[in-house]
Amino acid sequence: MPLWEKGWFFGVFIIIATLLAYVPMWHAGFIWDDDVLCTGNPLIKDPYGWFHFWVTKKTPDYFPVMSSFFWVEWRLWGMNAVGYHIVNVLLHAVDAILLWRLLVRLNVPGAKLAAAIFALHPVNAETVAWIAELKNTLSMFFFMLSLLWFLNFDDTGRRRWYALSFAAFLLALLSKIEVAPLPFLLLGIVWWRRDRVDWKDLQRTIPFFAAAFVLGLVSVWYQENVAIGHDVVRTDNFWARLAGAGWAMWFYLGKALLPVNLLPIYTRWHIDPTDLLSYVPGFLLAGVFLIAWWQRKRWGKPVLFALGYTVLMFLPVLGFINIYFFRFSLVANHWQYFAIIGPIALVSALFSMTSGFLEKRGAFLKPLLCGTLLAVLGVLTWQQASVYQTAEILWRTTSIENPKCFIAHDNLGFILLQRHDVDAAMDQIQMAVQLQPDDEASQKNLGGALLEKGQVDEALLHFQNALALKPDDSGAENNLGFALYRKGQTDEAIAHYQKALALQPNDTGARHNLGSALIHEGQVQEAIAQFQKVLDTQPDSAEAHNDLADALSRLGREPEAIQHWQKAVDSQPQYMPALNNLAWALATSPDATVRNGDKAVQLARRANEVSNGKNPMVLRTLAAAFAEDGQYGEAATMAGLALQQAAIQHNTPLMNSIEAQSKLYESGQAYHTTPN
Repeated sequence: MPLWEKGWFFGVFIIIATLLAYVPMWHAGFIWDDDVLCTGNPLIKDPYGWFHFWVTKKTPDYFPVMSSFFWVEWRLWGMNAVGYHIVNVLLHAVDAILLWRLLVRLNVPGAKLAAAIFALHPVNAETVAWIAELKNTLSMFFFMLSLLWFLNFDDTGRRRWYALSFAAFLLALLSKIEVAPLPFLLLGIVWWRRDRVDWKDLQRTIPFFAAAFVLGLVSVWYQENVAIGHDVVRTDNFWARLAGAGWAMWFYLGKALLPVNLLPIYTRWHIDPTDLLSYVPGFLLAGVFLIAWWQRKRWGKPVLFALGYTVLMFLPVLGFINIYFFRFSLVANHWQYFAIIGPIALVSALFSMTSGFLEKRGAFLKPLLCGTLLAVLGVLTWQQASVYQTAEILWRTTSIENPKCFIAHDNLGFILLQRHDVDAAMDQIQMAVQLQPDDEASQKNLGGALLEKGQVDEALLHFQNALALKPDDSGAENNLGFALYRKGQTDEAIAHYQKALALQPNDTGARHNLGSALIHEGQVQEAIAQFQKVLDTQPDSAEAHNDLADALSRLGREPEAIQHWQKAVDSQPQYMPALNNLAWALATSPDATVRNGDKAVQLARRANEVSNGKNPMVLRTLAAAFAEDGQYGEAATMAGLALQQAAIQHNTPLMNSIEAQSKLYESGQAYHTTPN
């Protein structure tokens, strides 16, 4: 047997080809809901989080196997996105290899070509490149094992293979419920192999049907009560959904056969159930089934099996059950991951059965065509995977290709807002609000942009709109509290922060804001308790360490404060507030055992570099540090620069303070604060 026809060689080829097609993922980051399911999920970081995945309702869906997998990955990769991406790519390659073995077991011609196409098909790029879609690649792994082990049982009658098949199916269901149609597929496989289904075959599938039914109900409950909640994803009736199912099937078949113009989110269709033309795609599909059934003794059997499999695997996402993603689109590339095997296998088998025609005209034609096809698919996958490299690329691409996609504009605006590109962010978020006025996230983000521009009253209005749309939104309560705090209404702000925490006790942003407001009200001890709770959840938060240190310093607990400022600097070396505060404490502490002029100078210089030498508070700290280090001339010079910057800002109290300290430096004395 030639080397390239050996099984191990093909397996290695699949892995290498898949890794090459997904090279963009080696430099990719986290996108969309990767934080909700993984990096920002407190249960992922909790040592006992894996237990909560199985017995609580703290996840948007019930997929404890996938969540537990992330729990393990977090301990391996942390915030290094590359590790997650490589695992997902490798899982996809293994899924393709298992598909090859399954098709061989079913005596489907062209099994290797089908597996290679599946591995390199650009429609699958969304699943493979999106970390959160580990639930697809992982559930496919168990799905394939379940089918292969069931075939072992069907061939040998050994119950261990049946038990393994059922266990793998449970693991697949607990990774993603989309594999629920597998029991029907088992009966289809029996029909494919024996042209009939006996009562004994039905009995064998009863446990599979029971598991799919029970966990299907659990998943539906989670979608309706946790993922969707008060949101409205669809308002159309059954007939519109039935017509839409026909549209979706032809859409998916089209993308499988001609994978061009692929989008992360497609335009949401409007289907008129009173228009008879809306049902034409469904009738055409039914017609294909009838013709294939009529010709099942001849050429129709493989068409019937492949098309039946495809419809079965699409059934959970055709619109009859509400899914949160329907808010944005009625179709999605990642929903094709299982079903796309049907058309791929059918086309590959057809090519293999007719390849003798090519071989008669040249032995090189078949490998040339196959190689060209796979190369083209690989390039398309590379291009499509590049769209998912960063959140900004993802949402910018979507907003350009699908300008009516409100969530793309909103998420792009939020990213720009985090970069403080406020005007560009406003343009995107306002577009989102125009497209979807009843989206509370867009209202919150517009409020945040207005707050960034200093338009506090307008921001308040949009935060209130968000709360009216979703009264139990802890984020809106937190944002409203922050806006009120900016207006000086601290008591009201504290009340809203407390409401946010009542709704979401793990909201560290609201808890941090509550701590800051309590300090403003003089409730320092209470503020310390809030900052410590933030650090219990986020031990590396530089902001929390810095603010806790400030509160401790107010109570005269200087050594403890310095420890937390040092932790803030260790966690985020370029975090200017902590650099400045630690340098100030080391330079001006009334306790001589605490002061360290040399280190204070180093820290203050770093803070000055970060602030581009224009922050009067930092320049004042650098002056005090120089004085403590005995460099009084440098101290007086820095104090002069600090005074200039304070004057530019019209900060009279700071100017008076700097002038008084400058006189000390000119007389050869350091400045030390008085004990609390």
